[in-house]
Amino acid sequence: MYTITIKNNHFQLSCSGVAFWEEQQTLLIADVHLGKISHFRKHGSAVPHLAIQKNFDRLNESVEQFQPEKVIFLGDLFHSVLNAEWNLFEHWLQQQKAEVILIAGNHDIISPIHYEDLGMKIHQELLIDKFRLTHHPEEQEGSFNICGHIHPGYHLVGLAKQHLKLKCFFRSENQLILPAFGEFTGCFVMKPEKQDEVYVCANAKVIQVN
Repeated sequence: MYTITIKNNHFQLSCSGVAFWEEQQTLLIADVHLGKISHFRKHGSAVPHLAIQKNFDRLNESVEQFQPEKVIFLGDLFHSVLNAEWNLFEHWLQQQKAEVILIAGNHDIISPIHYEDLGMKIHQELLIDKFRLTHHPEEQEGSFNICGHIHPGYHLVGLAKQHLKLKCFFRSENQLILPAFGEFTGCFVMKPEKQDEVYVCANAKVIQVN
């Protein structure tokens, strides 16, 4: 893990792609895209069925690690329409002691009624203290934006011209973009400016790179 400080608040960045907000005892998770694997398999892609359970195993590991009071999904919790993974999510949600909140993303097309029936709250954005939580990157004067959507990644090149693309946390002056949490979500290679900070998720560590 790697802890960063933003406006006197502390965020623990995990190699799984989640961020734990210490002052709010809140776990932030972006772009899980549940149902995507089932969607791929339905259309003939050779994706292992066990990959579906892996998303839920990783969610459980993150919750057990941080013991949050709240879990906030920063959009694109589900990839598209209802499928078999909804039942798995419903079972997962029933096991949670923390309050679970969804900030709606562009892929979240499942009716809010289904979430409300499970006791979840849905927002378009949340303003907590000095922080504005959204799905799409949306900087606004007077607040620090924490978001997802981009699936940020970073391209590392070794001395022997090795190439490695890793998902990352991407921090600019007024924004922190979380990596996509879900399996098979891919990543978009970022091109940081001099003042930006990049924290790559490498094996079991989060490492800041220049």
